[in-house]
Amino acid sequence: MLAPYLGRYRFQVGAALVALIAATLATLAMPLAVRRMIDFGFGGGDPNFIDKYFAMLVVVVAALACASAARYYFVTWLGERIVSDLRVDVFAHITRLSASFFDTARSGEVVSRLTADTTQVKAAVGASVSVALRNLALFIGAAAMMVITSPRLSGLVLLVIPFVVIPLIVFGRMVRRRSRLAQDTLADASAYAVEAIGAIRTLQAFTNERFAASRFGAQVERAFAAARSSFIARAILTAFGMFVIFASVVAVIWIGSKDELSGMLSGGALGQFVLYLVFTAGALGQLSEVWGELAQAAGASERLAELFRIEPEIRAPKEPKALPKPSRGAIRFDHVSFAYPSLGDERVVDGIDIDIHSGETVAVVGPSGAGKSTLFHLLMRFYNPQAGYVSLDGIDLRDADPEELRHRIALVPQDSVIFGTTVKENLLYGRPDASDEDIRAAAIAAHADTFISAMGNGYDTMIGERGVTLSGGERQRLAIARALLKDAPVLLLDEATSALDAESETLVQIVLDRLMKDRTTLVIAHRLATVLKADRILVMDNGRIVEQGDHETLVAQGGLYTRLARLQFERGAQGFEAAK
Repeated sequence: MLAPYLGRYRFQVGAALVALIAATLATLAMPLAVRRMIDFGFGGGDPNFIDKYFAMLVVVVAALACASAARYYFVTWLGERIVSDLRVDVFAHITRLSASFFDTARSGEVVSRLTADTTQVKAAVGASVSVALRNLALFIGAAAMMVITSPRLSGLVLLVIPFVVIPLIVFGRMVRRRSRLAQDTLADASAYAVEAIGAIRTLQAFTNERFAASRFGAQVERAFAAARSSFIARAILTAFGMFVIFASVVAVIWIGSKDELSGMLSGGALGQFVLYLVFTAGALGQLSEVWGELAQAAGASERLAELFRIEPEIRAPKEPKALPKPSRGAIRFDHVSFAYPSLGDERVVDGIDIDIHSGETVAVVGPSGAGKSTLFHLLMRFYNPQAGYVSLDGIDLRDADPEELRHRIALVPQDSVIFGTTVKENLLYGRPDASDEDIRAAAIAAHADTFISAMGNGYDTMIGERGVTLSGGERQRLAIARALLKDAPVLLLDEATSALDAESETLVQIVLDRLMKDRTTLVIAHRLATVLKADRILVMDNGRIVEQGDHETLVAQGGLYTRLARLQFERGAQGFEAAK
């Protein structure tokens, strides 16, 4: 999975390999110097010879230090850089996934993959890979020099290696599986934490702090238990590898000392062989430890790879049709039927047939669950209908680029989405390239400039996550200002005033009237008083349009709209009388 990222930084990869090879060669040169000192320096008693070799050893050590520092720098740089790129790509991929993915996925679990899993990969790539590469190169080089120094003793060592490598692979797979389980369990705990923190006021209002802490603690304990099984396997692997490796070192030194006494091997050659053997054993021991860390990272990378394999269901066709310019805002639902993938075959809208003309204001009313919001989802192409089609300006939405389509639609939702950043950045979601003058003009038009200017830092004021520092009316006016800034030809109002008090609703409705001017507008509303000015009212029930017309016509028909109107207006009159 990481190979394409390495290809972006060929210079750093090349520099890391050069430094790795230089450090390995410098390390492998030291036993050669030791052998010559023992055989020719100490035996011959030439102090000048010894001085020269010790001076050369200092040079070799200096080269080793510089090469090791360069290897560490480049490998660590690559690890940090690659994981940073990986995080950006994971987030970008998540933002492109279709709405159907988020219907079933838990946001906390997705965030866990973006943060915890990439951190696990970074820990391995930034440090463990550096250690693994160094020890792998040292192992190969030292093993080759062992064979050159004494093939007989090397044969004994090679007999031991399978007893180390095979358990290494078996335990590594075990660690990988258990690490994956630990990451999955921790992701569940993270998902619960995100949900609890996001609803902290509700949690505290019901005095459920202890319950939430207990549940989160139980999930964390399950994650710990899964992690413990992983590091127990790593500990067993490390203990077994260390014992086999260094027991073989002792055995080989014992046999080598007998060869030296019998004259089959010089003292210098034995010293050289022992040093290479120590290098080989140390490298193999380090690899056994690092292998477990890499197996953990492999478990995390599997979870990331799974995420990358999920393809968005809604995407642009290979050759998208261009939407007409300028846009007229004409909308057509042609015998549209749709069922949410997560709900099986139960149709939420069934046989919807609507023509909405350019500049027309159409209100959609009906009981909860009638399918009103689904019309918006289909128009914004969050989903494709199972039957029929939806078009904008005569172009089937399935033939258009979803991004170009959504550029032409402005949405003011019931629950205004406010991000935990500044007022200015929240408004820039409407049009990222807007100037400060455009931002202020949109805020003034939305009657938001007054309360924004009264804040401590004006448009640069941080307003807290989900806009908790603002009232409902202020959040809604920011959402309207954002829609004004976008200046799209199609406007969707989804219960835009339902959560507001009477005073705020009146003010917001004035702003909405201004926003709706010269735009094709679809309005979803439970409060029928907000749709009286609509050119046409569509009444939905059980996914179908059962009535349509203006307010007076629908009231005269005596159908569902009449019943809804009577309930609301009579209830309002009763409430007014009770208040008096």
